[in-house]
Amino acid sequence: MIQLLFTLVLAEMALILILLFRSPLRKILIMVLDRVKQGRGPIMASSVAGTLSVVFISTLYSIVKIQKRSSDGIVVNPTDQILLANHLLEASLMGFSLFLAVMIDRLHYYVKELGMLRRSLEMVTKHSGTDKTPALSNEEKQMESKFDTKVKF
Repeated sequence: MIQLLFTLVLAEMALILILLFRSPLRKILIMVLDRVKQGRGPIMASSVAGTLSVVFISTLYSIVKIQKRSSDGIVVNPTDQILLANHLLEASLMGFSLFLAVMIDRLHYYVKELGMLRRSLEMVTKHSGTDKTPALSNEEKQMESKFDTKVKF
């Protein structure tokens, strides 16, 4: 299970890096994430996250049970120490994986929103370049200020 969790964490980290930097892979990844979020995708993702959360809580419970056994004054068994280390590694990888999944979801949303804001800003500047009216310049200023606040995060 540890190898699977390490693979999952590394794959999620690679997805985050692809989302952070502009590249051709970023557009493909955004399209794939859009497709995954349609239809049955959110239900499947929430059920997988729920299952992973239940296993995470079970692992934490096992950690607490092993620590409670060692704090009762009984001599610590080397097997318990190995089990404790194994459970700690699994719990940390599962928690980190759940955190990275939330990060991927939020990054996807922000990158998509940023692209829409850039396109709308370009359309406003193109339109205001052909027709100079004060109303459009006010609208352009509002769009630029909104764009600046979104870019700053």
